Amino acid sequence: MNRAVIVDAVRTPLGKGKQTGALAGVHPVDLLAQVLRGLVERNDLDPAVLDDVIVGNVTQAGEQGGTPARQAVLAAGFPIHIPGVTVERKCGSGQQAIDFAVQGVMSGAYDILIAGGVESMSRVPMGCNRMGADVYGPAVNSRFPDLVSQGIAAELVAHKWGMSRAQLDEYSAASHLRADHVQKQGWFDDEIVPVTGPDGVVTADETIRPGTTPGSLSGLRTVFDTDDMRARFPHLEWMVTAGSSSQITDGAAGLLIMNEDTAHRMGLRPRAAVYASAVVGDDPELMLTGPIPATHKVLKRSGLSITDISAVEVNEAFAPVPLAWQAEFGVDPAILNPVGGAIALGHPLGASGARIMVSLIHQLERTGGRFGLQTMCEAGGMANATIVESLAAR
Repeated sequence: MNRAVIVDAVRTPLGKGKQTGALAGVHPVDLLAQVLRGLVERNDLDPAVLDDVIVGNVTQAGEQGGTPARQAVLAAGFPIHIPGVTVERKCGSGQQAIDFAVQGVMSGAYDILIAGGVESMSRVPMGCNRMGADVYGPAVNSRFPDLVSQGIAAELVAHKWGMSRAQLDEYSAASHLRADHVQKQGWFDDEIVPVTGPDGVVTADETIRPGTTPGSLSGLRTVFDTDDMRARFPHLEWMVTAGSSSQITDGAAGLLIMNEDTAHRMGLRPRAAVYASAVVGDDPELMLTGPIPATHKVLKRSGLSITDISAVEVNEAFAPVPLAWQAEFGVDPAILNPVGGAIALGHPLGASGARIMVSLIHQLERTGGRFGLQTMCEAGGMANATIVESLAAR
């Protein structure tokens, strides 16, 4: 079987997902195209050799409704013979795109390709593709009558694991503190491809809030406790705020993946390899707990123990998600989301799985770690988990 390796991994800066954000003026196709061009230019690669471009994207409507992977290939100036496909597994879309790419190389279907993700939440608002329709249908609603939004699910997870508002605020403040430290050290610089837009060149994440403290977060109001939800869940204490939730964000990320023999033949140095991957379904009503069984599954598949893992990325959709995962696996808090997560950096839906992988690979190289784990909850009660092996020391 062919071995698939990751030769390079880059992302855009992350912009606030508002009309005034740094990337709001950039069409999502052009945002992704700049990642594609950055990857081939950094590696002096002729894009004509690419077999495919696989891209995660969640809200496939409006400007993201025309298979953004293919449109970005054309916008990047790549040869027209290169195809593109868009993958949607909710928040895990970018991670699933990477897994599909790796599996394609291993099977021999691909030799060289790019996998990643893109989401412009400024220009294509989250949920607009639903058009106000019931996306579940009568059979699902009958089988699972207690389906709720992800925000309510976060409250249910916090209640189930006995979390306090103070825990959520402390964790969320730490996310900003870590991301701010990494940014100030310049450690994000190598993984970021600057983005040129109508207002100039964007080179750094704008989502990080330096000086965030548990005290400053404690004054924020809870956001999901409407009158209807309070009546439906009278036992909940209600503690999730905007400060303990992921930020609405614009961004894109991409990884250059190829057959290991091909990389060596082309004189390219592999930086990492996917060691194992898994995907699971879990309780669709609790929804956000999938990373726990997904981690158990990928560890079993890999033959590794959680103690073999040097860095862990559990997507910070809401603070209760990584905190519940931490309660299950008991890893050193220092290795859990060590560069900050979506609470500080933002969560550009379809791009997040790829963005996390980019940051994880760079973190392993900085620290000399061998194995990294990333996992993320997904709407519908699903989760992806991937173990990546750094090859930097080889």
